[in-house]
Amino acid sequence: MMGGPPTSMGGPQPPMMGGPPTSMGGPQPPMMGGPPTSMGGPQPPMMGGPQPPMMGGPQPPMMGGPQGQGMGASYPTQPMAGGMGYPGGPMGAGQRKSLDPDSMPNPIQVMQDDQKEYSSGEFYTDARGKVPPLVTTQFITRDMGNSGPSFIRSTMYTVPDTPDMKKQTGVPFGLVISPLADTKEGEYPPPIVDLGQLGPVRCNRCKAYMSPFMVFTDGGKRFSCTFCKATTEVPQEYFQHLDHTGQRIDKNERPELCLGTYEFVATKDYCRDSKPPKPPGILFAIDVSYPMMKEGIVKLICQNMKDILRDLPVDSAAGFTKSNMKVGFMTYDKNINFYNINPLLAQPQQLTVGDVEDMFVPMAEGLMVDISESEAVIDSLMEQLPTMFAETRETETILGPVVQAGKEAFSAAGCCGKLVVFHHNLPVAEAPGKLKNRDDRKCLGTDREKSVLAPQTKFYNDLGQECVAVGCSVDLFLFNNAYIDIATLSQVSRLTGGQVYKYTYFQADLDGHRFISDLRHNISRPVVFDGIMRVRTSTGVRPTDFFGSFFMANTTDMELASVSSDSALTCEIKHDDKITDEEGVYIQAALLYTSVGGQRRLRIINLSLNVSNNMGELYRNCDLDTVVNFLAKQSISKLMESNPKSVKEGLMQQCAQILACYRKNCASPSSAGQLILPECMKLLPLYTNCLLKSDAISGGSDLGCDDRAFAMSAASSMDVSSSLVYFYPRLMPLHDVNPEESHVPTQIRCTVEKIRDDGVYLLENGIHMLMYVGLATNPAWIQDVFGVQTAAQIDVDRTKLIERDNPLSRRICGIMNSVTSGRTRTMKLTIVRQRDKLEIIFKHFLCEDRSAASDSSFSYVDFLCHMHKE
Repeated sequence: MMGGPPTSMGGPQPPMMGGPPTSMGGPQPPMMGGPPTSMGGPQPPMMGGPQPPMMGGPQPPMMGGPQGQGMGASYPTQPMAGGMGYPGGPMGAGQRKSLDPDSMPNPIQVMQDDQKEYSSGEFYTDARGKVPPLVTTQFITRDMGNSGPSFIRSTMYTVPDTPDMKKQTGVPFGLVISPLADTKEGEYPPPIVDLGQLGPVRCNRCKAYMSPFMVFTDGGKRFSCTFCKATTEVPQEYFQHLDHTGQRIDKNERPELCLGTYEFVATKDYCRDSKPPKPPGILFAIDVSYPMMKEGIVKLICQNMKDILRDLPVDSAAGFTKSNMKVGFMTYDKNINFYNINPLLAQPQQLTVGDVEDMFVPMAEGLMVDISESEAVIDSLMEQLPTMFAETRETETILGPVVQAGKEAFSAAGCCGKLVVFHHNLPVAEAPGKLKNRDDRKCLGTDREKSVLAPQTKFYNDLGQECVAVGCSVDLFLFNNAYIDIATLSQVSRLTGGQVYKYTYFQADLDGHRFISDLRHNISRPVVFDGIMRVRTSTGVRPTDFFGSFFMANTTDMELASVSSDSALTCEIKHDDKITDEEGVYIQAALLYTSVGGQRRLRIINLSLNVSNNMGELYRNCDLDTVVNFLAKQSISKLMESNPKSVKEGLMQQCAQILACYRKNCASPSSAGQLILPECMKLLPLYTNCLLKSDAISGGSDLGCDDRAFAMSAASSMDVSSSLVYFYPRLMPLHDVNPEESHVPTQIRCTVEKIRDDGVYLLENGIHMLMYVGLATNPAWIQDVFGVQTAAQIDVDRTKLIERDNPLSRRICGIMNSVTSGRTRTMKLTIVRQRDKLEIIFKHFLCEDRSAASDSSFSYVDFLCHMHKE
């Protein structure tokens, strides 16, 4: 296994090119699967020469020593058509040994090993190209000049030095950036640097911002840019002397010279029309048609609004102690009603616009107000709305003009912000943006699926662009009971950096809690508005393709009407040229935005990567979870251009290419019957298979058009920790938890093999949460948790567990709470009893098994063997 010693995946590795393999501590993977046995009669000699028979005895160790962890493990596999098994041996024909699933690379083990690796719980970003811990590992980042992995992750931390080598390996080079990621407890939030009238110091040529990567020369009078190599004079006010090592003597006092992530206060050159911005606003647009009233949704919104508005985000980084955001309200069915909630009024005033063809805002003042001033008027409006429309019989609604009205309102108020729309039916009333019902689930999974997954009209795409132009983002909360065409409607959210929430068949008593907690999170989470983001890279590579929720008017700038702590933006980086390992690859993402306090600022995110001409280095320094996130988004985007078959085949080919290139160039010439996997990518076949089977990429007629479009929309803007659990759900046993403990139970593999008849399991993927109850579960457990005697008596329509007065019930509810608290959406709990009709849904999420529904139904074992053949 050329390419240096296997090492225990830690910090910088000594380049011992071909010294003896040393096994550096850490758990060693056993040679998975025990002795290979030869299967069936004599095999044709492979690869030209005859192979020595391996008589089913133990395999010689692969590297002269105990198998290390650096480069890869090999797994004996079963024979394939075409004689890929072991050379002939004494076992009679007809015996076929299959791969033992437990001996194959397994995500739970990988996660546990990584957690052990970072037992100190800290990750220092003090060196170029340091691979961060997995997203599942608990750790805090110490920023020492590179941004932490919560802000930016790369698919590779050692970049190939030539475009050709990059092409050979098949490993994609992409970045997943969460510019506003929450800081964890114990981490410092990015500091704000205010350079007054001078504004941020930048490179004259490429306009990159001052960062730890810049090199000062000429006694501190100039700096040379790491990104474009140009030299810029240091402004007089910013000058500082250098010490004997060439570093500025104030390096450690200035965040922009010693940290990876920091902010600059922007000067008025960075503002719209060179005027400082006003604080942003939130405008609520509530559908008051018959189904919204009947299902109690309007009442629910009004009852909770006062409480939700207490949690508006505060710009504490700029020294504010209360929220400066403005709020406003509209209601609509076929007409649109605006509410004047000026604090001087005793009662809110309603103004109705019936001519929705040509939308305008009928009032200059009083639509967007400060909550603290207008609190009484808002309370009065919230009390009146449910009764005001209680008798409505209107079922036809509009949506296009509502978004237009919101856009006009922000434009008139001269502020940016977001429009939050609560909507029920497909908008079929005569008005701009009217849609027709084109629901045809039979198209899904065929070459015709684009006809139901691409937007049916450009109207909502154009509207989204107009919203971005005024800095207004759109969040849609949909409560549909029938087809609503998410594929078309979601465009307005996608282009404005907004989000879509879906509560199909909403019932207030079952789903009310979930909807309100989603709304509360949506309103209270850290958010910024009217943003524009650019990714700059050092010479030799450049960003080319972008995925996520934003609008691009040119090839470089992502325009984001809003960005929240849950937003993730993804970009692909391509090689232009050869790069050398001395140079390295440098990346800087800059987001210019308006804060909730109304301050114009820039957030700068910096990352440096290594470069190597050794393929083994590349394979040792990948981040598989980020690779999977990137491949998922790339595939979803390709589905809109080509067809499902070619997208899936492309994914399989890429997986096979990555592994084949590794085997050919980095592994020792082993017997052909072995599947050789690079250590840090050994779960690639598993995760590729999960992608192929996922709802976002393969959701077929059993899923339906809206659910499929929703899955595609959600997956396209997921951060790495969300995509990981979405494609490989978290499954944990609940029947054997100890009520005395408080941690979340250890996750188990996502396969039916691990499910027992007397067990209870919780499965979650960030969107769905299922509790599976075996029929043979201990009655005492069921009594404690559900308050009934047997599994058969459980009320499976319940969507929330009631906490009962016993230690086990409190423990189970505690586990549910900690599982949901880390997720960006509140998941609906579905209780699935063994052998009930819902069992098929539970099994659908067991992604290591063969799936019943989709055609590409490989189990993990089958897929590994298929990859081996390829």
